[in-house]
Amino acid sequence: MIKLEENEIKDLIASAIQVRANAYAPYSKFRVGAALLGTDGCIYTGCNIENASYPVGLCAERSAFASAISKGCRTFRAIAIVGGPEDSPLADCPPCGMCRQFMREFCDSTFPVIMATSATEYRILTIGELLPESFGPDTMTSEEN
Repeated sequence: MIKLEENEIKDLIASAIQVRANAYAPYSKFRVGAALLGTDGCIYTGCNIENASYPVGLCAERSAFASAISKGCRTFRAIAIVGGPEDSPLADCPPCGMCRQFMREFCDSTFPVIMATSATEYRILTIGELLPESFGPDTMTSEEN
């Protein structure tokens, strides 16, 4: 797993908590914020954005990656995710399957995913633990294919 300093983890969680307030979740009332640390040292944030046509919505994790990618960042160190029903304490909020696959496109299996329920309570799993036997860019270039 990529080594993270405690202050980096705390900064990511704080940024995810802050951006969660911007979530557009009129249907599910489940607000999610994500903060992505680029290897450039910048933190890129995203929140979930729902749509009346549910498949058109955008998860917070993909929103954060889109923000980073649109600014030219393509390599990442970690992501923090916070979420839960509005007006409730944060709940454990692992990324959905689509977001796990999206992250895998840009990160190897050692990429840390921080899932926080408060500024100081969190757990960290790698994308490899969340998406075992994943299909990624390395699969496409494998000599076995």
